[in-house]
Parts: sequence; structure tokens; C-alpha cells
Amino acid sequence: MAPKPPDSVEGLRVAGNQSFRNGQYAEASALYGRALRTLRARGSSDPEEESVLYSNRAACHLKDGNCTDCIKDCTSALDLVPFGIKPLLRRAAAYEALEKYPLAYVDYMTVLQIDYSVTSALEGINRMTRALKDSLGPEWRLKLPPIPSVPVSVQKRWDSLLLENHKETAKTKPTSTKNKVPSSGNMERAKVLKEEGNALVKKGNHKKAIEKYSESLSFSNLESATYTNRALCHLVLKQYKEAVKDCTDALKLDGKNVKAFYRRAQAYKALKDYKSSLADISSLLQIEPRNGPAQKLQQEVNQSLK
Repeated sequence: MAPKPPDSVEGLRVAGNQSFRNGQYAEASALYGRALRTLRARGSSDPEEESVLYSNRAACHLKDGNCTDCIKDCTSALDLVPFGIKPLLRRAAAYEALEKYPLAYVDYMTVLQIDYSVTSALEGINRMTRALKDSLGPEWRLKLPPIPSVPVSVQKRWDSLLLENHKETAKTKPTSTKNKVPSSGNMERAKVLKEEGNALVKKGNHKKAIEKYSESLSFSNLESATYTNRALCHLVLKQYKEAVKDCTDALKLDGKNVKAFYRRAQAYKALKDYKSSLADISSLLQIEPRNGPAQKLQQEVNQSLK
């Protein structure tokens, strides 16, 4: 294959990619900028190419800590090709670095609507959830900007690209509808059902509360608190194996969920699995060393071992 002319759009992009791989981010950014100017001077419209160049230059800005220009370039890329995963992730990371957590949350959640398997987006959602709870309080969801609903046509477009890039994986890992990220409407329905479950718990009706939490999870399984709340009900009803499972699912979503560690430790204690109980208490105390209930539970489990 003949090499690309060094001053062509593609030649400049390839050179920029190489500079980026070499850690020369300022040089890569300049090359992507030249490619953008060359593309515009050419006069022909190529939104896909232009979007990629903006996204690539945004990656350079992010590496250099220039979050403001990263956000600007990502927004330009998304204006050209909406719902691009890379510019969404890069803009989310820049918002997060600037502590604009609500905006970062929206971008991470948008990525998950396109592809639930993006690990960096899942981790980002967990970080943003904790940060938003700390900064905005329990009603933090009400203070979020609107989360765009990804059109089915866009999801299909990304599905086809993912299939092209991961054909072998697709053969061995069938698609599961369980892993689909809920729409904004389903998330709201899940929230209402969870609150109904919470109200039933306060009334002591744990069996009915389990039904509400289960229904909530059928609309959205991304909320770790719903799992830990249902686990509490299972504990009260002495359904210890079910409590262990719910806490485990909660920890998959939030690896530092104190309630999940505590309630699973309680369930393991009831099942006489003292080693697992102590392991969970130890994990909890690493997060909150002065957690009184955990320290007390630890003493109880150690007494049971004597």
C-alpha cells in the first residue's frame, strides 16, 4: 500500500496518531489541528473524519490537563456525529477532573445506553454516584441535567460496529437483555418503586418491600442501594442466602458499598460461615475504620469462633 501524502488529511491524522502513541501530545494536537484546517480548506463535507479529528485532539488536551479545550473539542465531535463513545468518555473524564460531576454522570450514562460493557463508563458512574451523594445529598438525582435517550437507530449502528470488531467474542458471549441500560423513563419508574419499597420497610412489611425492590430492579439494575435494601429485608425474614446474593450484586456495582459488606457479613454469620463474615468486616473496616456496628459484629463473630 502506498504511503499517505504527509500533508493530506489522512497523512496528518496518521502522523498525529504516532505522535500520540509516543507521548508527544502537543505535537499530536498540532497535527490534528492541521488536518482539520486541511479538511475545511478542501471544502468537501466529511463529518465522520472531522469528528474523529476533534475527538483525537481532545484526547491530547486531556493528557495535557487542558480540560476546557478537551470539552470544547469533544462537543464539536459530538455535534458532527452524535453519541460517539470516545468523545463522550473523554468529555466525561474532563468534566470529572473539573469536578463537574452532574455533567460527567450524564456523559457516562449516555455511553452505557450505547454499550453497557464499557468498563470505564461503569466505573465512572460508580465514582460519580458517590461524589454526587456526598455533594448534593440524597436527592441528588433530582438535580441532574436531563440524560439524553439514545435512539434505537444509533444503538443498532454501534451494535453493528461492535459485532464487526468483536466477531469471535460475539460467538462465545450471547447478548443478554439483562445488561441493557434503562431509559430515563425506566430509571424514574425504578426510583419510584424503590421509594415505595422503602416506605414498606418503615412499616415493617418486609415481604411486600421485597416485591417492590424486585420490580424496581426489573426496570433498572444499576442502583446498588436497591440490592442492599432488599438484602436487609431478606435478613429480617432469615433468607440469608438471598441476602448474600443481593449484597454481592451490590458490590459488583459499587466495590466500596459499606452496607453491602455489613449485611453480607451478617448473613454469613447467620449461615455460620464465619471466615467469610470476618473477611467482609475486614473489607468494611478498611473503608470505615471507626464503624461501630462493624466492630461490634466482628467481636460477635470472633466469640462464635471460640
